[in-house]
Amino acid sequence: MLKVGIDVLQASNFEALIGKRVGLFTNPSAVNAEMVTSYQSMVDAEQVNLVALFGAEHGLFGAVQDGETIDNMVDSATGIPIRSLYGNQYRPSAEMLADIDVMVCDIQDIGVRYYTYQWTMTHVIEACGEHGIPVIVLDRPNPLGDVVAGRSLQEGISSLVGRFNVPNQHGMTIGEMMQLCNAKWNPNPAELTVISCEDYQRTMTWDAVGRPFIPPSPNMPHLSTVQHYVGSCLIEGTNLSEGRGTTLPFEIVGAPFIDGRLLASELNALNLPDVRFRPHAFMPSVRKFANEVCDGVQVHIMGEDYDPLLTWLHVIYMIKAMYPDEFGWLPPYQESDYPMFDKLIGSDKPRQLLDDGASVDEVIQGWNTDVQAFRAMREPYLIY
Repeated sequence: MLKVGIDVLQASNFEALIGKRVGLFTNPSAVNAEMVTSYQSMVDAEQVNLVALFGAEHGLFGAVQDGETIDNMVDSATGIPIRSLYGNQYRPSAEMLADIDVMVCDIQDIGVRYYTYQWTMTHVIEACGEHGIPVIVLDRPNPLGDVVAGRSLQEGISSLVGRFNVPNQHGMTIGEMMQLCNAKWNPNPAELTVISCEDYQRTMTWDAVGRPFIPPSPNMPHLSTVQHYVGSCLIEGTNLSEGRGTTLPFEIVGAPFIDGRLLASELNALNLPDVRFRPHAFMPSVRKFANEVCDGVQVHIMGEDYDPLLTWLHVIYMIKAMYPDEFGWLPPYQESDYPMFDKLIGSDKPRQLLDDGASVDEVIQGWNTDVQAFRAMREPYLIY
């Protein structure tokens, strides 16, 4: 049976942590083979001295919605302080690290550049490197397997939805990604140990892992959501609803001005590989068009050749073409900033091309070159 990093660490009776004051960066997505969180496993282990907890976006308990500021607090069950790394700061301060001998990182990533957990972890590792604190990353499978897709990150466009130059879909486990980031982009490389998975092959997708899928964040409820998210997250950079505030986030798209039946018909006529579009009406409870009826489509994966980036770029292209007066890109948060779509896709060029009437094929031209360059760059840091 496949073992993830926490299973391997437990099997060693937490040998690497004995006699040390332990900090833990985690959330509820990190569970062992018995579905017990890594946090609880360490609390229950008498030989582990857990002294501080660190939470990313959505908080240590994974309950806070996206973008919401999270304050420091204390775990009421144990009295252990919880340090928030999403809000006023993404990087642990010297004070936060003062009583820690080793930092353990265990959180489920999904293999997509926009997902913030991996970038918060790079901030943790950088701070630990600066202060001479060793880091242990407990590895977990990449739910999407070894698929690399998309474009590289344009220089100067770094953010928490894409901090370093990796494609939209990177095909690495979180442990592999941290090895890459620590070696190539950390000005003070940390002493980094990855406790790898056992009986895992890098081509495995989550279907082959043999473990239940634990939602890593509030709007990532299903494996199908992860499979869409590579492309559907780009909707967040537009004035269209990506389904937040519904039971199908990132699997549907719509707005009050859309005719879902007509949109589905036009998209199905494209004959994109292994995908079908079904008219779908919904009412988001939060975010864009909250409490308004939106019409649009649900995107259904029909086979293994489904390409989420290609599919969702076509969705954006089609809605923009059908509703040019109503469709819009979300503006930058600050005057000097890039629009959110640019941050997500990694460049200002795709948006400019679409505005100039370019086709999706023209937008993605040259992306395979980026993919091959990244595959070569990541090679020394692969574990499996």
